[in-house]
Amino acid sequence: MAGEVDLIFERLKRLAAEAGLPDVEESTSYGNPALKVAGKSFVAVKNPETIVISISLDDKDHLLEMAPDIYFQTDHYVGWPHLPLRAALIGDDELRLRLIGAWLFRAPKKLADRFGRQPQS
Repeated sequence: MAGEVDLIFERLKRLAAEAGLPDVEESTSYGNPALKVAGKSFVAVKNPETIVISISLDDKDHLLEMAPDIYFQTDHYVGWPHLPLRAALIGDDELRLRLIGAWLFRAPKKLADRFGRQPQS
Protein backbone atom coordinates (compact mmCIF):
# COMPACT_ATOMS: atom_id res chain seq x y z
CA MET A 1 0.00 0.00 0.00
CA ALA A 2 2.77 2.46 0.90
CA GLY A 3 4.46 1.53 -2.39
CA GLU A 4 1.38 2.55 -4.40
CA VAL A 5 1.11 5.86 -2.52
CA ASP A 6 4.82 6.49 -3.18
CA LEU A 7 4.33 5.83 -6.91
CA ILE A 8 1.41 8.28 -7.06
CA PHE A 9 3.44 10.89 -5.15
CA GLU A 10 6.36 10.43 -7.57
CA ARG A 11 3.92 10.98 -10.45
CA LEU A 12 2.68 14.22 -8.85
CA LYS A 13 6.24 15.46 -8.32
CA ARG A 14 7.16 14.62 -11.93
CA LEU A 15 4.10 16.38 -13.37
CA ALA A 16 4.62 19.47 -11.17
CA ALA A 17 8.23 19.65 -12.39
CA GLU A 18 7.15 19.18 -16.02
CA ALA A 19 4.65 22.04 -15.56
CA GLY A 20 7.48 24.25 -14.30
CA LEU A 21 5.71 25.10 -11.04
CA PRO A 22 8.10 27.14 -8.86
CA ASP A 23 8.65 26.90 -5.11
CA VAL A 24 7.01 23.47 -4.75
CA GLU A 25 7.82 21.84 -1.42
CA GLU A 26 7.47 18.14 -0.59
CA SER A 27 5.61 17.81 2.68
CA THR A 28 2.63 16.14 4.31
CA SER A 29 -0.98 17.12 4.88
CA TYR A 30 -2.85 15.29 7.63
CA GLY A 31 -0.12 12.65 7.53
CA ASN A 32 -0.40 12.12 3.77
CA PRO A 33 2.31 12.94 1.19
CA ALA A 34 1.60 16.41 -0.19
CA LEU A 35 3.02 19.15 -2.37
CA LYS A 36 2.86 22.67 -0.99
CA VAL A 37 3.50 26.21 -2.16
CA ALA A 38 4.24 28.90 0.44
CA GLY A 39 3.39 26.39 3.16
CA LYS A 40 -0.06 25.62 1.72
CA SER A 41 -0.92 22.18 0.42
CA PHE A 42 -2.25 22.18 -3.14
CA VAL A 43 -2.30 18.41 -3.73
CA ALA A 44 -2.07 15.33 -1.52
CA VAL A 45 -2.19 11.57 -1.92
CA LYS A 46 -5.00 10.41 0.37
CA ASN A 47 -4.63 6.66 -0.29
CA PRO A 48 -3.57 4.31 -3.14
CA GLU A 49 -6.70 5.22 -5.12
CA THR A 50 -7.24 8.90 -4.30
CA ILE A 51 -5.53 12.23 -4.91
CA VAL A 52 -7.02 15.40 -3.38
CA ILE A 53 -6.47 18.73 -5.15
CA SER A 54 -7.18 22.29 -3.99
CA ILE A 55 -9.72 24.00 -6.22
CA SER A 56 -12.23 26.84 -6.22
CA LEU A 57 -15.80 25.80 -5.47
CA ASP A 58 -16.97 26.93 -8.94
CA ASP A 59 -14.30 24.87 -10.69
CA LYS A 60 -15.06 21.95 -8.40
CA ASP A 61 -18.73 21.89 -9.43
CA HIS A 62 -17.71 22.08 -13.09
CA LEU A 63 -15.33 19.10 -12.83
CA LEU A 64 -17.83 17.02 -10.86
CA GLU A 65 -20.33 17.55 -13.69
CA MET A 66 -17.81 17.17 -16.50
CA ALA A 67 -16.13 13.92 -15.42
CA PRO A 68 -17.92 12.15 -12.55
CA ASP A 69 -15.94 8.98 -13.32
CA ILE A 70 -12.70 10.79 -12.32
CA TYR A 71 -13.83 13.46 -9.84
CA PHE A 72 -16.03 12.80 -6.81
CA GLN A 73 -16.68 14.09 -3.34
CA THR A 74 -17.68 12.65 -0.03
CA ASP A 75 -19.64 14.49 2.66
CA HIS A 76 -16.28 15.48 4.19
CA TYR A 77 -15.42 17.65 1.16
CA VAL A 78 -18.81 19.31 0.52
CA GLY A 79 -18.42 23.09 0.78
CA TRP A 80 -14.62 22.94 1.00
CA PRO A 81 -12.15 23.95 -1.74
CA HIS A 82 -10.75 20.43 -2.12
CA LEU A 83 -11.65 17.75 -4.65
CA PRO A 84 -10.83 14.04 -4.55
CA LEU A 85 -10.05 12.31 -7.81
CA ARG A 86 -9.40 8.73 -8.84
CA ALA A 87 -5.66 8.46 -9.46
CA ALA A 88 -5.91 5.48 -11.82
CA LEU A 89 -8.48 7.16 -14.10
CA ILE A 90 -6.87 10.55 -14.74
CA GLY A 91 -4.33 10.92 -17.53
CA ASP A 92 -1.06 12.78 -17.10
CA ASP A 93 -2.11 15.71 -19.33
CA GLU A 94 -5.29 16.39 -17.38
CA LEU A 95 -3.60 15.83 -14.03
CA ARG A 96 -0.84 18.28 -14.99
CA LEU A 97 -3.55 20.89 -15.79
CA ARG A 98 -5.23 20.24 -12.43
CA LEU A 99 -1.88 20.63 -10.63
CA ILE A 100 -1.29 23.99 -12.34
CA GLY A 101 -4.79 25.10 -11.35
CA ALA A 102 -4.35 23.91 -7.76
CA TRP A 103 -0.96 25.60 -7.51
CA LEU A 104 -2.36 28.89 -8.87
CA PHE A 105 -5.29 28.61 -6.43
CA ARG A 106 -2.98 28.25 -3.40
CA ALA A 107 0.11 30.26 -4.40
CA PRO A 108 0.57 33.83 -3.14
CA LYS A 109 -0.66 36.32 -5.76
CA LYS A 110 2.80 37.74 -6.52
CA LEU A 111 4.24 34.26 -7.12
CA ALA A 112 1.24 33.24 -9.24
CA ASP A 113 1.55 36.42 -11.30
CA ARG A 114 5.26 35.78 -11.85
CA PHE A 115 4.53 32.22 -13.00
CA GLY A 116 2.08 33.68 -15.50
CA ARG A 117 -1.44 32.46 -15.79
CA GLN A 118 -1.68 29.55 -18.15
CA PRO A 119 -4.97 28.75 -19.87
CA GLN A 120 -7.00 26.31 -17.83
CA SER A 121 -9.49 23.96 -19.42
